[in-house]
Amino acid sequence: MLTAQSNCILSHTANAVSVRVAARALAACAQGYNNLSSSSYGSSAFDLKKKKFLIHEYPIKTARLPQHQKFRYQSTYTEGRNAYNVSKIIKGPNASSEAGIDAVGITNPATIYRNLTFQELYDHEVENKEGSIANAEYGDTFTVDTGKFTGRSPNDKFMVKYPGSESDKNLDWGKVNQPTTPEVYKTLFDRAVAHFNTLDKAYVFDGFCGANPRTQKKIRFIHEISWQQHFVTNMFIRPESHEQLEGFEPDFTIINACSQVVEDWKELGLHSDTAVVFDVEQKTAVIFGTWYGGENKKGIFSLMHYWLPMHDPPQLPMHCSANVGQDGDSALFFGLSGTGKTTLSADPHRYLIGDDEHGWDEEGVYNFEGGCYAKTINLTEETEPDIYKAIKTDALLENVALKEEGEKLIPDYFDVSKTENGRVSYPIYHIDNFHKPQTAGHPRNILFLTCDAFGVLPPVSKLSSGQAMYHFLSGYTAKVAGTERGIKEPQATFSACFGAAFLTLHPTRYADLLQEKLDTHGSSAYLVNTGWTGGAYGVGQRMSINATRSCVDAILDGSIHSSEFEKDEIFGFEIPKTLPNVDSHLLNPKNAWEDHESYEETVEKLATMYIKNFEKYEGKGSVDYTQFGPKL
Repeated sequence: MLTAQSNCILSHTANAVSVRVAARALAACAQGYNNLSSSSYGSSAFDLKKKKFLIHEYPIKTARLPQHQKFRYQSTYTEGRNAYNVSKIIKGPNASSEAGIDAVGITNPATIYRNLTFQELYDHEVENKEGSIANAEYGDTFTVDTGKFTGRSPNDKFMVKYPGSESDKNLDWGKVNQPTTPEVYKTLFDRAVAHFNTLDKAYVFDGFCGANPRTQKKIRFIHEISWQQHFVTNMFIRPESHEQLEGFEPDFTIINACSQVVEDWKELGLHSDTAVVFDVEQKTAVIFGTWYGGENKKGIFSLMHYWLPMHDPPQLPMHCSANVGQDGDSALFFGLSGTGKTTLSADPHRYLIGDDEHGWDEEGVYNFEGGCYAKTINLTEETEPDIYKAIKTDALLENVALKEEGEKLIPDYFDVSKTENGRVSYPIYHIDNFHKPQTAGHPRNILFLTCDAFGVLPPVSKLSSGQAMYHFLSGYTAKVAGTERGIKEPQATFSACFGAAFLTLHPTRYADLLQEKLDTHGSSAYLVNTGWTGGAYGVGQRMSINATRSCVDAILDGSIHSSEFEKDEIFGFEIPKTLPNVDSHLLNPKNAWEDHESYEETVEKLATMYIKNFEKYEGKGSVDYTQFGPKL
């Protein structure tokens, strides 16, 4: 057995040489040699007596990095990391053809880096000087700055409209799915291809979206920089054998020309010199003018929202996290940013399926992704231990401030001078208790998470099937002062299906599918308020994480069913009177308010917002869910 020990950077070149040294070592056993070494790339050797292959040191070339980046790479080889080893570097005049990107017209690059290993990606990022090396507590982590775009650019996202086509008939055209013409798309597509045909090299990632083999999509990304291949390598399902890539024919290809801008955007009817455009019919997309990694991930997520409901039988795509208990009981956590979706699904007593994107078919739920993409604002090990510990080698930090401490660069998650949307992407196996199958049975419980800054929703309430659809379509949470410029008091936010930005079909299509799933499998639905109690923001207090955890535990372990319930007069949902480890005074929000008159005014105010928002769904879908909303 060969084992690797390293406190260094091991480049892809040294890796290859190391393999050769190991092979020579094995062949030399019969000759009685005690040690074989190759000093040209550090002190590496195979010690035949100890039966270990040692690579003691491979220094970074200090001329290429500033002083604070001269660190040794702490190598921790895991089963998950080693499982991804299908790298292929293709060189020569036919490289583009061999990699398959000539199918979209890219023929010039004579070097194609296809599905580089994590180590090779790190080497390229360092060699290309694409960012900095952060000395995170659990391992050195590469860090990038995405420029002026530190989040998605929804106003610059377009879908190509082919009049009379299947996509034209099904897409929910509007602010989320803005139409552009085939002629405009051809212009942009040709420019993206022409740009790559000026390059000598390109990065290609071939992978998968969706853990369900029957609806899994083959996805190809073509990038000009290595860290963007690193990002999609973290986020999508990675091939684990060369056989999976033989004859790979992508279901969708994204050409990411992030360094290029669209200078004639006004003439093309766009909104700026940035463009993220998807052609469902031609199965391609182009990205211009934004370096933000999330555009790659969320673009494919939007497409899954188109493909899955059209499948036979239809499947439900969901913006939610998911976990599963030891008995196979799965749970879904829907929620917008700041509601606790990632925190509450990371449960030490349960296994994480995924933190963001899932599907629900006739067999159960499954993850779309191969990694997680978490916010880092105010991150500490105490508040988010799983995410904090996941920031180590092979993770990728985006727009996170770094502070110098001697020769080290330490991530500062409290410095949001760049953005409050600092992020980290990491392969899912960085979470200790991740669920390896990435699939589970039909969910027993569904939790809709909301951060109610008005303080009038109970910490937990049980929903009927119809009420679940109403709250699913509403997708309510609230913004508070400090989250966005100009906000002085709580503002209600409604995002259909808890993910309006990614819906390609009309929201009621997804609600009808969820209703069918609930009725068929008997899943229970709950509304969980992680926001304020005892008064609105500025008067009341934020619900303690312990109280919320206890509410969630009661749902997942079934003890909530032993409680007696009372019906809310306005919203109609059922509120438990008692729960283990929860102050019963908190369970009914009216009891937690000292000023009962103010409570009545505030609850009517929020109910009115719900009703007004839901007017757009009246008469839509197979069922008019208006009847399941609040009554004034």
